[in-house]
Amino acid sequence: MCETTRRSTLAAALALPALAWPEAPGRAQAPARPAEAPRPLFGAKQWRLANGLTVVLAENRRAPVVAHYLFYGAGSGEDPPGRSGLAHYLEHMMFKGSAQVPSGAFSRTVAREGGQDNAFTSRDTTAYFQHIESSRLALMMRMEADRMAAPLFNPAEFEAERSVVMEERRQVVESQPRARFLEAFDSAMWGAQHWRGRPIIGWMEEIRAITREDMLAFHAARYAPGNAVLVVAGDCEEARLRDLAEETYGRIPPRPFLPRDRSAIPAGPVEARIERRDPAAREAIFLRAFAAPSATWGEVQHAQPLEVLAHLLGGGIGSRLHRALVETGLAVGASAYYEAETAGASVFAIQATLRAPTAPAALEAAIEREIRRLVEGGVSEAEVARSRRQITAGALLALDGLGAAPRILGSVLTLGLPIEEAEHWPERVRAVRREQVEAAARAVLGSSFTTSGWLLPA
Repeated sequence: MCETTRRSTLAAALALPALAWPEAPGRAQAPARPAEAPRPLFGAKQWRLANGLTVVLAENRRAPVVAHYLFYGAGSGEDPPGRSGLAHYLEHMMFKGSAQVPSGAFSRTVAREGGQDNAFTSRDTTAYFQHIESSRLALMMRMEADRMAAPLFNPAEFEAERSVVMEERRQVVESQPRARFLEAFDSAMWGAQHWRGRPIIGWMEEIRAITREDMLAFHAARYAPGNAVLVVAGDCEEARLRDLAEETYGRIPPRPFLPRDRSAIPAGPVEARIERRDPAAREAIFLRAFAAPSATWGEVQHAQPLEVLAHLLGGGIGSRLHRALVETGLAVGASAYYEAETAGASVFAIQATLRAPTAPAALEAAIEREIRRLVEGGVSEAEVARSRRQITAGALLALDGLGAAPRILGSVLTLGLPIEEAEHWPERVRAVRREQVEAAARAVLGSSFTTSGWLLPA
């Protein structure tokens, strides 16, 4: 019962510029229409219960269904030293019963009502959700509030679920050469015990060491109403949700919680370069990552320009890396990645898959030339405009699903960012200018805090 999630948002306004028709003789020119205020993506309403729980409603009456998401401001980045994987293991155990809901009954009830439920853990948050017919929302809220207040962490099932988590690690990490490499890469760059260097699922030996007392302490410290965000999207009126929230979550007493405290980043990478040869690897993959600011840490003014930079550099056909590496036959594929909405430091990463018979050194040299050309020569207005347009226009389809609004709103609010960060993201992207992209590129791609790595077939 787990998902082990880049945020996409819908452009607030996609109006085309008006055509300039010639003025007819003798006809007075019509006064210019005032510019419309930017429209929020979701028009969500937000309030807070007396116990500290933040409640958000993104009403959408297209169909009689709702998405009910409960986010906690605690992910793998909050795992205690020596107990990596605790947040994820706890997510599993939250399905093993609470005061009023027996073990396994939660998901069986959702399925019986024709709905779907699941949960996911990221570095920044843990979330539990259900998609259900709107008349069954009250039932979902009662059950979710029950396990917020009093999960059992059933001792009789604790070891069996540990085995499930360990097997999940074997399947999603240890049996996959690329996953093994990425785990080793993060550890090499940040350190095996830094919150960015630890895997979300945890190191195997530390999963074995987690005790039920560790889990109870983590839940008591992090799973308080004041450290949680409830997001409901779909067919629900505000008055109804206010009443239901008070009747369910509102009965949970307030309690103090441990604020998020991401440790400072190292002065530089633990290892500037790694190479892994793996008999199971079928392709040679190059990865280079740079420590980068985010919307919550460092030079936050670079966050949106870095989103544009990542698309400009490695956002598919038409990007610089595609032209320099794929179209020239050096690589099968090339991309760039950056995430602004994260707690603490982020990373700006470049990845390429070698095309035989290209030598690894030749591909790496070509990537370094493109980085240097961008930092020293800057970018064009046309490139920036293309990236802004494609980033925001692509959000139309991404927001059509029932779970898109809750995931975006919940992840932003659990980072401590204002709801406007989600509602007006497209305007901020469209406001990015060439000079800002160039300044962000110099600040990040010119940094000495960078690690390069190769995954090579044995």
